[in-house]
Amino acid sequence: MSAIQAASPRYALTLFGLFWVYWLALAIAPLYRDDWMLENVLVVMAIPLTLLAWRRYRFSTLAITAYWLFMLLHVLGSHYTYAEVPYNDWSELLFGRSLNEMLGWQRNHFDRLVHGLFGLLFMPAFCEWLQQATGLPRRWQYTVAISLVMAISGLYEIMEWVAALLFGGDLGQAYLGTQGDIWDAQKDMALAGLGSLLGATILFFHEPFISKK
Repeated sequence: MSAIQAASPRYALTLFGLFWVYWLALAIAPLYRDDWMLENVLVVMAIPLTLLAWRRYRFSTLAITAYWLFMLLHVLGSHYTYAEVPYNDWSELLFGRSLNEMLGWQRNHFDRLVHGLFGLLFMPAFCEWLQQATGLPRRWQYTVAISLVMAISGLYEIMEWVAALLFGGDLGQAYLGTQGDIWDAQKDMALAGLGSLLGATILFFHEPFISKK
């Protein structure tokens, strides 16, 4: 079994501090304050889980950096709402053409990106946690981690549906973010699953972090 090389506390604290600077900056004048508050329920839930996991387990630099990147993307989505992140405007400034125009897209795909990256970016932390908490062989670490991604993704889609029913109106639609696609939830879950499969493939060749059994 290969031991996990834990990230240094200094590095972890640096990421933690940078996250809150970033969060505070994007907490100023979000596009829709009510939707921002709903989206940040995830951030509030993540704080105690993050602190508890850090106290009990050794996570690598790869795992905590990937987790940090996902949270940055979520905070960006909560600032604009996922359906209105202006990546096309940024693309036009950089390249003179919108990304949707270049790729032939008809909708805002930022939410699709984040769902796929959820599966990809959470795989290192899930596999490292499984290795330390259960000692599962390598192939089962991947299998259980992918199952966790799919279960969490499905649960999140149910939570979105319930929130949309409870709040209704523009707030419910902004939080749900289907953009008129009746298969939005299924596509989001599929992308999370594909992201986790890609993450497992990458980790398979990243031997220092995962047991080879």
